[in-house]
Amino acid sequence: MRSQNVDEILEVAQEAAVEAGSLLAEKQRTDFKISKKGPVNLVTEMDLMAEQIIVDRIMERFPDHQILAEERGSEEGTTPIKWVIDPLDGTTNYAHGYRFFCVSIGVEVEGKMEVGVVYDPICKELFSAVQGRGATLNDSSIQVSKESGLEDSLLCTGFSYGDDEIAENLKLFNRMMKSSRSVRRDGSAALDLSYVACGRFDGFWELSLNPWDVAAGSLIVQEAGGKVTLFDGSPYTIYDRECLATNGKIHQVVGNGLVLAVG
Repeated sequence: MRSQNVDEILEVAQEAAVEAGSLLAEKQRTDFKISKKGPVNLVTEMDLMAEQIIVDRIMERFPDHQILAEERGSEEGTTPIKWVIDPLDGTTNYAHGYRFFCVSIGVEVEGKMEVGVVYDPICKELFSAVQGRGATLNDSSIQVSKESGLEDSLLCTGFSYGDDEIAENLKLFNRMMKSSRSVRRDGSAALDLSYVACGRFDGFWELSLNPWDVAAGSLIVQEAGGKVTLFDGSPYTIYDRECLATNGKIHQVVGNGLVLAVG
């Protein structure tokens, strides 16, 4: 894409994320409908309202672009530009009044992430990245941490919903909890990745992810100087079900530990 097109896409992504996030923050402590997509996997009417805001803003400016959104699924366009949207990453947190959730919007062109935006409306933190231009938090440049020792690293992870997957998650959590300074599980992969990008966490891993969970955050980590792969170090795409993201310095040792725990 031309630089002008990227700038316009970034602007729309940021504006849509802030508008949707502001609605989420305003309505969190009000009555809203909650339903289930599975035994414990929730969706609220606010997910749907936020997603509609984002898609409307995109279609106003780019009616020929593709959409892949968590709640509405895939919508074809006539260009190779695809918007990958999680309107509310951290729905369970949101439904319980736990203030750790965000809006995540990534833009992919022919299989390559070009733009990523994650907005935390509670802290009013807007994480952004453009391929080849670095990453920012509220327009200030950010970098991953410089920590090189796993024993001094603060890690984060997320758990999936299936019983078998939870068992695998617990194996990984147990191993990394014993190897690192500590591990957090806050319930929003997009924010976890953004925290790796700005150095609050030194590394992140998760199983059973969806593209909208990681599209924006994975690019933000890479543009902040971090590394994103599969557990064994193989190349990563947002369509893979596992993700390891770190500051790069602890990447191999974390990956080795995860592979051993799974194996």
